[in-house]
Amino acid sequence: MDDTIYDVIILGGGPGGYTAALYCARAGLRTLVLEKLSAGGQMAQAHEVDNYPGFDEGIDGFTLAEKMQRGAERFGAETQPAEVRRVTLNAPVKLLETSEGVRRARCVLIATGAGPKPLGLPDEEALAGRGVSYCAACDGMRCRGKRAVVAGGGNTAVSDALLLSRLCERVTVVHRRDSLRAEKICQRPLLEAGNVDFRWNSAVTALLHEDRLTGVEIESLATGEREVLPCAGVFVCIGRKPETSLFLGQLDMDAQGYLIADESTRTKLPGVFAVGDVRTKALRQIITAAADGAIAAHYAGEYLAEEQSPYL
Repeated sequence: MDDTIYDVIILGGGPGGYTAALYCARAGLRTLVLEKLSAGGQMAQAHEVDNYPGFDEGIDGFTLAEKMQRGAERFGAETQPAEVRRVTLNAPVKLLETSEGVRRARCVLIATGAGPKPLGLPDEEALAGRGVSYCAACDGMRCRGKRAVVAGGGNTAVSDALLLSRLCERVTVVHRRDSLRAEKICQRPLLEAGNVDFRWNSAVTALLHEDRLTGVEIESLATGEREVLPCAGVFVCIGRKPETSLFLGQLDMDAQGYLIADESTRTKLPGVFAVGDVRTKALRQIITAAADGAIAAHYAGEYLAEEQSPYL
């Protein structure tokens, strides 16, 4: 076991995690970011980010993630590629068992984010990467010149469908409601696209395949009528599932599995904070995750100062 005891370990290198790392490192706290994939989390998959201040012409999510990482590391934050497998958080020194060994810290900031929610259909997991995708920016080129289906009606679904409309012969959006939930400014370009059609009040109910996806079955929620739609890919954009399974039994969660923390980002355990998409909150955006990171760093500094005060 590494004998180093960090002031702060941050789980997750997304916008919340690296903002927290920036603020902690600038405050002189020894800070480690543990990220199992690459900087940015879900943000890194965004083809274009145009609602984050400071980039008047927009920026792609991968580049923004790299800038956030370099900004934190400029002040001394460390990054280690590692998967966290088990945590013990209910002690003054928290233990994190990772793929690279055990790491210890006085303070832990959880910024593990939320991953895509699956359709929950038979063979879906087996077909991931073989026609079933959760990211058009990642896999859209595989459907170039072919037909694609997008399941969902929120901002992510609309963004993915618009990207696919530039690559694919035809895009069909399947949504459970009779109108899109996405912001109006996002909807207009998609509704005006000439090669996009919609199946309202409908759901994808089956995945048709041989070695890879060949089509989907769509059911009308109003009439029960079913339709088989041949396609090369289905892009699933029906919401997010928080990455919180590590913390079961240690931290409080709501019915959807999000960590319960207020605007201070404090959880019920001293020295443990929940940042960004992983916590209960009204709005999950890059900018709100970054704000959480700054707030968590502030209260982490206060917690550490109180713990180490000679007057306590």
